[in-house]
Amino acid sequence: MSALSLVALVSLVSAVFAKQLDAHPPQQQHRHWAQICSGNPTNRIRGCDRYGCGQYGADRHSGKGKHVGVDVICADGATVYAPFSGQLSGPIRFFHNGNAIDDGVQIQGSGNWFFLTSHPLPSLPGYCVKLVCIHPIRYQGQIQRGQQLGRMLPMQKVFPGIISHIHVENCDHSDPTHLLTPVVPPFPQQDTRWATVCSGNPTNEIRGCDRYGCGYYGAPRRNGKGKHTGVDVICSDGATVYAPFSGELSGPIKFFHNGNAIDDGVQIRGSGFCVKLLCIHPIRYNGRISKGQILGRMLPMQRVFPGITSHIHVENCDRSDPTSNLERGKGQ
Repeated sequence: MSALSLVALVSLVSAVFAKQLDAHPPQQQHRHWAQICSGNPTNRIRGCDRYGCGQYGADRHSGKGKHVGVDVICADGATVYAPFSGQLSGPIRFFHNGNAIDDGVQIQGSGNWFFLTSHPLPSLPGYCVKLVCIHPIRYQGQIQRGQQLGRMLPMQKVFPGIISHIHVENCDHSDPTHLLTPVVPPFPQQDTRWATVCSGNPTNEIRGCDRYGCGYYGAPRRNGKGKHTGVDVICSDGATVYAPFSGELSGPIKFFHNGNAIDDGVQIRGSGFCVKLLCIHPIRYNGRISKGQILGRMLPMQRVFPGITSHIHVENCDRSDPTSNLERGKGQ
C-alpha cells in the first residue's frame, strides 16, 4: 500500500472513530458516574439507621462480614438512571427470596476503544456494576449513560423505617465510592468565607452563656480547669445543617463516647481547612461535599441538656479558633 493510501485510510478510520466517540463516549471521558436516582443529584450515600450503614466496608452479619457495595439514597418509586454506558444483563436476585425488592440488573461497560495509527489510544478500563433493589425497564441490550434504567422498588415494605436506597456493587467487589461522587472543584484559596452552617442562623451566630456554660472559643470548661477548644454555632434541634466549605468527609466523630442522643458528628477536610462538626447526624460519613450542600441535621440537644441554647460544636482539627472564618460567612 502506498504512503498516500495509508494516510487516506488512517484519516478515514479516525473520522469514523470520532463519530463513534461522539455517539458512544468511552468510560475514560467520564471519570465519574452519572446521577443514579432522581432526587439525589450528587449520589448521596445512605448513612446509618437501625438496619446498618450504607458506606463501603460497613459491618454486616453482626460484624462477621463487610458491605461490599455502596447504598445510594433513593426514594421508593423514584426513577433510576444508568451511571455509564454499557450492556445490560440480568435479572440480579440479591435476596433470592422473591420479596418486593428482590430485583436488579448488571451493566457491563466496554474498554475496547483504540486508534489504528502509529499512536494508539491507551487501553481504557471498562466498568461492571450491579444495581440492586430496582426494577429495570429491560434486562438485556445496550444503554447509554444517563438514560432511564428503571424505578426504585418499595424498600419500606421490606425494611420499614430504613433509608431507602439502591445497592450499588462493583462486579469485582471493589469500592465504587469515588466513581459515584460528582466532580467537586477544589475550594478556592482566595474565598475564605465559610457558608451558613445551620438553617435559621444565616449569620452563624455563636451561642452566648447559659447555665451549662458559654459558646465562645476559650470559654472555661470543667470548673475552670479546661478551655473550650471550639465554637458553638446556634442551631435548633432538627434543623438542616450545611457544609461550611467544600472538602472530603470522614467519620463518624463521637465527642461524648457514651452513645447519647447527640453523640455523632463528621469531619470535613478541604483546601486549607479542616473542621469537626459535632452534635449533628450527617447524611453520610465519607465522600466529597460542596460548600453549602446539605450535610445533615441537628440532633436533639434538649434531650441531653434541657434548657441549653441548642448548637453545633464547630472545632478546627488543630484546635485553633474558627471564629473569624464563621464571621466572614455571615449572610453567605
